Amino acid sequence: MRQNNNQAFAKLLRQPVIPVVTVDDPDRAVALARALSDGGLPAIEVTLRTDAALRAIRAIVDALPGRVVIGAGTVRTPAQGAEAIAAGATFLVSPGVTPSLMQAAMEWRAPFLPGVATASEAMALADMGYQFQKFFPAEQAGGAAALKSLSAPLPDIAFCPTGGIHAGNAADYLALDNVACVGGSWVAPKAAVDVGDWDAIRKLAQSAAAL
Repeated sequence: MRQNNNQAFAKLLRQPVIPVVTVDDPDRAVALARALSDGGLPAIEVTLRTDAALRAIRAIVDALPGRVVIGAGTVRTPAQGAEAIAAGATFLVSPGVTPSLMQAAMEWRAPFLPGVATASEAMALADMGYQFQKFFPAEQAGGAAALKSLSAPLPDIAFCPTGGIHAGNAADYLALDNVACVGGSWVAPKAAVDVGDWDAIRKLAQSAAAL
């Protein structure tokens, strides 16, 4: 049922870290995406947490066609998903699931990464055909130890943990067989974005890409 969704994420989640960025100024979005891509992280999640997010997605897609893969994160409603796709997002990520969101996802032309925090949620989504899932909030939900404990009973599910992950613990997650990648904001710290220190962000992306 969700074969195309799973195939899409199997290709997308080939980089170890998916940058999770919150953009306040769409004018900086293109430079930020270029720095992350130059550092080896071309797949980027722009969270829908600011009024500038959709404009930022559109700006990046228009300026860097074929160079980056831009997704929308913190998708909580069907309307948000539709707006993000219209803006150019090529994948969608949610912190959790609702009946209306899952129904809408069946019609979206962009692959969807739903969020879970428990074995029951993961099993329910697997029954719907979602073999790739977001584990959120990762650290607060038990961290790498929790994901390791899920690998034996749920060997068919791969996770992208996000939430509390940083340069110091990302490798612990990536060492697990059931972790396809991790999501994190440490590769694009707000302080560096605010001053336009794109070289620093590129170097952080290079380090993350080498994990």
